[in-house]
Formats: sequence, structure tokens, C-alpha cells
Amino acid sequence: MKSQGWNVRIFKREQRSLFGEILDWMLTPLLLLWPISLALTWLVAQGLANKPFDRALVYNVQALAQQVRLGVDNRVQFSLPQPASELLRADETDLVYYQVRGGRGEHLSGERDLPMPPLDEDKGSSYEVHIRDDEMRGLEVRVAYTWIRLDAEGKNPALVQVAETREKRSVLAAEIIKGVMLPQFALLPLAVLLVWLALVRGIKPLSELEERIRARKPDDLSPLDDKAVPMEVAPLVVSVNDLLDRLKDSIVTQKRFLADAAHQLKTPLAGLRMQADLAQRSGSSEEELKKSLQQIGRASVQATHTVNQLLSLARAEGGGVHLTQQSCDMVVLAQEVLQDCLPRAMDKGLDMGYEGVDPDTAGAQVQGNPTLLKEMLRNLVENAVHYTPSTPERQGVVTVRVLVDPYSKALVIQVEDNGLGIPVAERDLVFQPFYRALGTNVDGSGLGLPIVKEIAQQHGASITVDAAHPGQTPPGACFTLRFNATA
Repeated sequence: MKSQGWNVRIFKREQRSLFGEILDWMLTPLLLLWPISLALTWLVAQGLANKPFDRALVYNVQALAQQVRLGVDNRVQFSLPQPASELLRADETDLVYYQVRGGRGEHLSGERDLPMPPLDEDKGSSYEVHIRDDEMRGLEVRVAYTWIRLDAEGKNPALVQVAETREKRSVLAAEIIKGVMLPQFALLPLAVLLVWLALVRGIKPLSELEERIRARKPDDLSPLDDKAVPMEVAPLVVSVNDLLDRLKDSIVTQKRFLADAAHQLKTPLAGLRMQADLAQRSGSSEEELKKSLQQIGRASVQATHTVNQLLSLARAEGGGVHLTQQSCDMVVLAQEVLQDCLPRAMDKGLDMGYEGVDPDTAGAQVQGNPTLLKEMLRNLVENAVHYTPSTPERQGVVTVRVLVDPYSKALVIQVEDNGLGIPVAERDLVFQPFYRALGTNVDGSGLGLPIVKEIAQQHGASITVDAAHPGQTPPGACFTLRFNATA
């Protein structure tokens, strides 16, 4: 008991929630993308913050470059008025540095320790401004610089640089990030709530479908309305409806089987009871007692045969399609059935034989269940033996044929007799359960031919009945099974 309870707890713990799984798949990407969004926003903010201040640096570099001249002695000269120098450095937040070097690298003005541009860098055209990130006295700076070619050959250009610390840029970038990310902090919980509400609303049809199914009565097997559910749930409803249809057919088959069994067993059981009462009466002679026992024996045989036929019909209707399928040689099965039915045919004085192809002939094989196929042939042959009389004046003949149609390559099986035959008006009725042709004066359950038809349909075959000898009296009967031709 303890282990069973433990297994139940394990099952409940491992059982997945569709709602929770969908919620996880929706929220996990959202929560993973949020930090990525933060990083991208930071990078974009840095670029946006650099643009206005970079333009100011470019303007300052260009203004300083205009002050660089080539003197009369071909030496580079630079003159910056004191007010202009003070205006260049007048910044309340950041430190501003500048540097001017001549064509031979000599220092002309500004800070001597301002880092030089990379030596291997393409200097570009004259007055073209470049921007780089660097360090100045342990501080990160943004540097704008340009090369100025003063001589005709332009071999020794002068250098003008303006550097600025990054404080204003960091402040602006932080303000941009705050303006963008603070609303996201408020929107993220709202987005999670909206996702949760949307999922609740989206999964509601499943809950309604569950409530409709729970509210049904046990005997209500009517199909569910697949139009009242979302398109994604419709295939599930269609599958449930298909299951309900098959369940309904199974219940109908079981009810019919019970009704048929009760109906067919009523007569032999009543006979058994009557004969038993007669045998128990006082004063019965030994001869009367013997007759009663014989009647009891015949009634029990009839009841046993009826029960076997009912079970065969129930097996054919309810489970044949689910039994093992394999390649079956119909010639071998037909000959085995003839061997089984031969003793009874000999007791009646019948001539019973086989005609047709040999075993292992191409086209004589059928994909199906050998037990059901043999039951089908047995019922056909037993039916012919049962209803074919044999007299000294006219011997009864039963013939089984297994043929392969030379044109369509379809397998054809015939069971022919020279008995009384079946009238044209009754040839379709004999395949209905418990129907027995009039005028035969032979006891039977009326289940053999319905069993044959049911098994034939399960194996893709059709069955017909015709007169074996048209124009003769009696005409006899010929039952023909035709299987679909295999590719």
C-alpha cells in the first residue's frame, strides 16, 4: 500500500501543466530578452550621447586648424589669442585639452603630453577630422584631430588635436537610459500580467469543453460540437467523436449479442427443461426416459452450436480487425477445412471434394487473420453440408474451389452444392442474423452466413450467392468470395 501511494505521488509530481508550460515558454524569452535590451539600449545611448559633443570637438579642431600658418622661413606657425584659449577651455563639467605640432613633430602649443594618433594610421586628406578614444592623465578622453599639409609636397603635415573628458557624455547617456528603461521597469510586470490573462482567456475553451464532457450523462454518446471550439482544438474533438462512435458501435454490438444469445438459447433451454421434467415424472417407462435423454442430448448439442456461433459472430464483429495480420495461403486453409468437415459429410453420404490451384500458387495468398479466414470457410462448408441432402436416388455433392482470375488476378473462392438452392428473393436476406430460408426443414441458428459476410468485409472481400445449376431441379447454391486483387 505504501509503494502504491508513493507511485501515485510520483505520477502527480511528474504530470505537466499545459498552462504552466505555455506560460514558461512565453515568459522565459521575454525575461531573457530584457537584459539584452538593456545592453543594446546602453550601446545606442552611448552613440547618441557622443554625436552632439563630437560635433563640438570637430568644430574646435577646425577652428584651431585655421590658425596654423606657414611662415616666411617655411616654418609652421600657430597663434591663438588669449581670449580664444580661455574660451576653448571654458567648460564647467569636462576638462578640455588641445595640442598643435609642426611638420617635424615639434610642439607649438597646448599640452605636450596629449597622446599622439596611431603612427600607422592613414592620415587622409588635409583638414579631414578624425575621432578616437584615448587616455589623458589617467582619464578617458574623446579626441578629435586633423593633419594639415602646408607645403606643396605635403610630406610633413602639422597636427591639431582637441581632447575632452567624457563626463557630459556619461551624464547624457545615463539620462537617455533612464528615459528608456524606467518605463520598461513599469511595463515588464504589466506585460507579464497581460500574458497571463491572455493565456487564461486562450485556454478557457479547454476548460469549457471539460465541463461539457463532465456534465454529460453516462449513456450520452452523442458527438461533441467541433464548431464551438477553437480551430486548434477541433482535431481533438473530432478524435473524441470518432472514439464515441466506435464506443457506440461496440455497445450496440454487445447489446445485440446479448439479445441474440438470449433469443437463440431460449428454445433449446426450454426444451432441456421440458425433457428434464418429463424424465422426472413418476411412472415414466424406460423407453420414455431414454427418449427424453436423447432429446436432452440433441438440445444440448444445439445449444452448444448456437453458443459457438454467437461467439464467432461477436469475435468477427468486435475484434477481427485488431487481430494479428499475416500472409495466409487460402488453398491450405480450404483443404484444412475440408479435412475437418469430411467425417460429417461421410456420415450424410455426401461427395465432397476440392478443385482449383495448388498450394503456394501466386495470387492465392491473402493478408489477414488465419483464424477468422478459416472460420469463414468452415461456416460456408458446414452450411453446404448441413443443407445438402443425400439420398440413394441422388447423391449430394459439395465442391470447394480456389481460383485466381486470369484477367484481374483477383482471388476467387467458391463453395458449391447441389441442394435445394436459395430463391432469388431471399439471397440478400440469408446474410442477416437469424434469418433462415423457408422450406428447408433443417434446424440451424441462422448465424453462419452473417459470420461469413462480416469476416469477408473485414478482409476486403465480397460475397454473393447464385444458383449452382440454373434451369435444373434442384438448382443448388454457389457461394462466391472475391478478394480484391493485390498489386
